[in-house]
Amino acid sequence: MDAVDWCALLTVALAAGWLDAVVGGGGLVQVPALMVLLPTAPVATLLGTNKLVAITGTSSAAVTYARRVGLDAPHAFRAGLIGVPTSLLGALTAAWLPQRVFVPVVLVSLLGAAAVGVWSVRGGAGGTGGDGPRFRWPTRWTLTAAGLIGYYSGAVGSGTGVLLVALFTAALGTGFLQGSATAKAVSIGTDLGALALFASLGHVLWATGAAMALANITGGAIGARTAIRRGAGFVRAALLCTVAALVTKLAIDHWA
Repeated sequence: MDAVDWCALLTVALAAGWLDAVVGGGGLVQVPALMVLLPTAPVATLLGTNKLVAITGTSSAAVTYARRVGLDAPHAFRAGLIGVPTSLLGALTAAWLPQRVFVPVVLVSLLGAAAVGVWSVRGGAGGTGGDGPRFRWPTRWTLTAAGLIGYYSGAVGSGTGVLLVALFTAALGTGFLQGSATAKAVSIGTDLGALALFASLGHVLWATGAAMALANITGGAIGARTAIRRGAGFVRAALLCTVAALVTKLAIDHWA
């Protein structure tokens, strides 16, 4: 790559980190950019490199959220542990099943996330409270759903953060900011499982990923502060816009 391509790649990584920190979905812009700028690399290598970049930016955002907003640590820890093996299993599945098999399921899942975003939760003052569901889901339901999302993260990837935010705001009855904080912590586990598989198969560009990771961390820190400052309404709007973009992209890829 020349200097222009490197600048473009780092700019995309910065933007993806910002989007991931606010609501998730950074892979929507980062993976296509990798495909365009590194056209000769195997797709598995691009996905593995994307996971390396994503896990660093998400970790940065998770720390900022935990300090400024707080998170449901018990749920985040247990769901994160479940996300490691299930995302690994999802990545193994994706290695031998065509991705188009998952597209109808993905579309339904994302539309469900949008429905949760519109109807289930409304952030309170400062975006940390809410008048969401009248009850918290039983822990086993929440962890089962987190495991399924972890599997989806390894198998498909795009929109995992959106689904996790929707899950935790609905399951825990919190505002969008705290739900997003918990989702970031769990995303680390789901990314780690898939990254472990890709790395074991030699499908990670470590030097490229490290450079992008620095930009992604910066974007993640900025995005987390933006979300906290702007509040739950901003995060909800970003959620819905991201879902709309993901659904449109997946529908075009599948049926065009």
